[in-house]
Amino acid sequence: MTETPALSPKIAVIAAHNEDRFIGSVVLKTRHYVDQVIVVDDGSTDLTAQLAEEAGAVLIRHDTNRGKAEAVNTGLRHARQMDAAIVVLIDGDGQHDPTEIPALLAPIENQQADMVVGSRFLTIRSRIPRWRIFGQHALTLATNVASGVPLTDSQSGFRALSRAALQQLNFRPNGGFSIESEMQFLAHQHHLAVTEIPVSVTYAEPSKRNPVQHGMQVLNGIIALVSQHRPLFFFGVSGALILMVGLILGLVVVDRYNTYQRLAVGYALISVLLSLIGIQTLFTGIVLHSLRAFLAYNIRS
Repeated sequence: MTETPALSPKIAVIAAHNEDRFIGSVVLKTRHYVDQVIVVDDGSTDLTAQLAEEAGAVLIRHDTNRGKAEAVNTGLRHARQMDAAIVVLIDGDGQHDPTEIPALLAPIENQQADMVVGSRFLTIRSRIPRWRIFGQHALTLATNVASGVPLTDSQSGFRALSRAALQQLNFRPNGGFSIESEMQFLAHQHHLAVTEIPVSVTYAEPSKRNPVQHGMQVLNGIIALVSQHRPLFFFGVSGALILMVGLILGLVVVDRYNTYQRLAVGYALISVLLSLIGIQTLFTGIVLHSLRAFLAYNIRS
């Protein structure tokens, strides 16, 4: 973990789209615990921008809705320009409790972490719909296995970042709502120390997005991230599994020939095809992994 030389200013970044019901109160409460609040209004068509500014936030506006990834990128870029020592990411829909910000900041202030994630599934029990719990745990399992960074709540939008983490985080423009998962991949890539603290959550209104569609978008983002950040894992594991199935079918062909003295042509062709695909996929992972390591070495040099 890289030591943060100064712990001021503390900046909160809120990416908001049509959140005029909650944004004013979120900004007012958050201002008690940080030096400045940045609200990135991502093409809202309601009073989000006006209320955020009246509540005392630094307002940055996107003329059109570019998505959460771009909104957070804009906010973090502005925080870097302000030389923020700690950045708090908090959603603008009122589900997070700003009074928990000091607990979120403590591990960074004590130089114990570069990224702190507020987990909804530790010691604090909130009223969370069962479908959300199931979906969040499924996405967390997928993200943990793929990224190599274990968390209990990979999709939490309530987070704190040290200056070291702030300098390393830049999300894919088309990352959409998978940026929380992307943080785990970037934390693994840049060797950032990550910890969690328990936080509460309040769902004051139904989700704006279809939960199944949202989950599939995040899962698709995770697949794209693992192929980009961990190609050896992605292609290597899948290639090894395909090759294994091909070899097992090959053993079945041999066994049937020894037993009946007849060649199982169908199984044989499938075995050869799967074995070739498995070998090609496996070596693709090795080549991409080597290429990625080579490029990373040259960038550092």
